[in-house]
Amino acid sequence: MRHSIRTAISLAVLGLTVFAHAAAAQTPPPTTNPATPTGKNPIIVIPGITGSELINKDTGKTAWFKRTRAKDDDVRLPMSANLARNSDALIAGDIIREVRIASILPEIEIYAKLIDALQTTGGYREVKWDDATKEDATDTFFVFSYDWRRDNVENARLLIERMETLKRKIGKSDLKFNIIAHSMGGLISRYAAMYGNVDIPAGKPRPSWSGARHLDKVFLVGTPNEGSLLAFDALLNGVAYIGGGIKLPFIQDLTRFDVFTVPSIFQLLPHERSMLAYDEELKPLNIDIYDPAAWEEYDWAIWKDKDFKKKFSTSEQQNARAYFRAAIDRARRFQEALNATSTAKVPVSYYLLGAECKDTPTAMILRRDEKKDRWITQFKADSFTNSLGIKITSEMLKPIIYTPGDSVVPKRSLEAATLRANGYESVLPIVSELYQCESHGRLVTNPEIQQKLFGLINSAAALQNAGTQP
Repeated sequence: MRHSIRTAISLAVLGLTVFAHAAAAQTPPPTTNPATPTGKNPIIVIPGITGSELINKDTGKTAWFKRTRAKDDDVRLPMSANLARNSDALIAGDIIREVRIASILPEIEIYAKLIDALQTTGGYREVKWDDATKEDATDTFFVFSYDWRRDNVENARLLIERMETLKRKIGKSDLKFNIIAHSMGGLISRYAAMYGNVDIPAGKPRPSWSGARHLDKVFLVGTPNEGSLLAFDALLNGVAYIGGGIKLPFIQDLTRFDVFTVPSIFQLLPHERSMLAYDEELKPLNIDIYDPAAWEEYDWAIWKDKDFKKKFSTSEQQNARAYFRAAIDRARRFQEALNATSTAKVPVSYYLLGAECKDTPTAMILRRDEKKDRWITQFKADSFTNSLGIKITSEMLKPIIYTPGDSVVPKRSLEAATLRANGYESVLPIVSELYQCESHGRLVTNPEIQQKLFGLINSAAALQNAGTQP
């Protein structure tokens, strides 16, 4: 989920993207925005993982994002098999609009330009959830910040509660929202639409679409609908925010020990049918990363790390295995719920906005280091010599390890292409797909993307105001 601060905070262990040409058989949006209509449905902006501030509710201090790590506010969550109870004193603050890494460097905009464009180009004004009145039912937008460490279902249910409370407050029960969801935020919006304010159903999930009554159009920007291999990379190696992955002692990084305590990161792993792995001879491997035994076999288990006992307390060490089994099983069930098909007509319009011009990790290499008696899990196209003495070059590895995407989310993941190829045709009904050549972490700041996004929204609003349905 990211190798630079931009890629990082957007996807953080995943992000946002958008578009330049429409998919085949789709009419391209206008290159310039028409006159901004009024009476538009309100918009909800949902950031990706790490895209919301974390504030200590007792002290008011910011724990995330800060340049340096707070001694009294660790972003790690407590660990137990009961994920719902693993809470601490941190709560969501505002969406992260911009950050300053050092006084000598300029501020890095995260969601600030999107927020500004909504007001200056889109014809919207920002309203806080608690301040809304009956006059705020149209031409407004709200930001949905959330504790990105926690279970995505929990945050989807919170989103439903926010929308229901707002509709009661302004006295408009038939109000519908449009959503601009970045990266993991897209998964939250999808679950909210499919299941409303309920937990994952027991047995085989079947979408009720009970949350769809609140929604009109959902724009999934750089959303990992089939997961991202960089989530797996983060679980094994942690995440650095500066210098293309270089860990600096005075910058707040997320180590693999931090990431391990975050249930949502497990829910960003590649889906069962889209996980790609190869051996040292570049032959495909059939590996189930949702099987705890595989984590033991391939040395992925965090308790096999030489620093495990140093980084975790005695009680955390005792709880690590039970917590891991609960988190990985919850991730599998969450993905099954999103992948579930429905025979009913889907009452929400989905638009995919992404990129297809960047080399994006899609497969890993598993090879044995006999000298150290350990497995090596390789995510980059670095050359090596296998046990047969054959030189595996970087040029041989690139077509296997990388695929078109936005550098974080593969195009096929955004489109749920693998799932569709395996008979999941209704898993993600799409109105249109639009692409712009941009990296994952900069898609929200790209002016061409913003222009096309508002062109789509405003064109639809103009048609609705004219009494027709697009």
